[in-house]
Amino acid sequence: MTRRAARPLVVVLGVLALVLPAVVLLAAPARAHVGGGAAGSDFDARVLAVEPALPGVAVRVLSFGDELELLNATATDVEVPGYSGEPYLRIGPDGVWRNANSPATYVNLDRFGRTALPAHADPAAEPDWVQVSTEPGYVWHDHRTHWMSEGLLPPAVAADPTRAHRVSAWAVPVVHGGVAAQVRGELTWSPPPRARAVWPVSVLLALAPVAAALLARGPRPLGALMAVGGVAALYHAATTPEPATTVSSHAGALVSALLPGLLAAAVAAGGLLAARRGRGGPTALLAVVLGWLLLVQGLPDVDVLWTANVLATGPVLLTRATVAVLVALGAGSVVGGLVATRRSRQPAGSLAGQAGSPVTGCR
Repeated sequence: MTRRAARPLVVVLGVLALVLPAVVLLAAPARAHVGGGAAGSDFDARVLAVEPALPGVAVRVLSFGDELELLNATATDVEVPGYSGEPYLRIGPDGVWRNANSPATYVNLDRFGRTALPAHADPAAEPDWVQVSTEPGYVWHDHRTHWMSEGLLPPAVAADPTRAHRVSAWAVPVVHGGVAAQVRGELTWSPPPRARAVWPVSVLLALAPVAAALLARGPRPLGALMAVGGVAALYHAATTPEPATTVSSHAGALVSALLPGLLAAAVAAGGLLAARRGRGGPTALLAVVLGWLLLVQGLPDVDVLWTANVLATGPVLLTRATVAVLVALGAGSVVGGLVATRRSRQPAGSLAGQAGSPVTGCR
């Protein structure tokens, strides 16, 4: 490769070295949308009712049942017992207090309850209250709301994995101002999508930018594909569910979820404009940058392609298609952009000799 031909690759690497670390840091708080867990699951949990009703107290499930969030807008504490009925949490106007002697404090640290208990963790011990938040709300992992057997499906699901099942009905006790109540909910399982409905489309999306770079006489087809990626990035950002209300910086979490999509859309718009003006070199460079930005957004959520439920506010099928575009088109844009960068620097005669007919490459 000549020094002139290698120059665009140096530029690409320089741009990526500047842009990607910032984007990865910005995207990290919004990884998998909510709670830092998986973006997709065949299991799902939901709250059915709080009985009796507790005005001013709101409870919801996060991350398909991995977490519970309780917000208490009243002037009275809500107490959450542990698994043996011992005091575990106090959530009220002066913040959240957790009992350091409750076994639930340690059991809830691991999704499958494999944490070794310290010697002082005893349901019968006097509570040792430690403040863990100054806000009147808390998110905690609760083993009552999800399936606990790692690597094993529920018996009904294993017997017939082709249809949806109600795995269990669950209840989490709470006490508010001396009133005992229950948060009742259910855990369900749904069959995942068939692989043959996902992978053919993904392969076509990955090959499209490479084909545009190799076969097109100009940069416009590659620019059009970049526009598709930009729209997917914007939709992905717009349908990201709100993070838990109890996160330390709610506004910051929202911005961190939206900013990578806005940046990808801006790069896509620049690539489309360069392509419409027939500027093959800038189009190719921006295609590489856009490809990495799409991968940064899509890869943390790739499990939605093969799971029944997804963390998104839009339709499941559209969310799945969007992530396929981000991942497959992103990977294809990196390769296609590099190919187009090299072709844009080759003499027209050289390209004509390769193709057997006069072409202008991506100029």
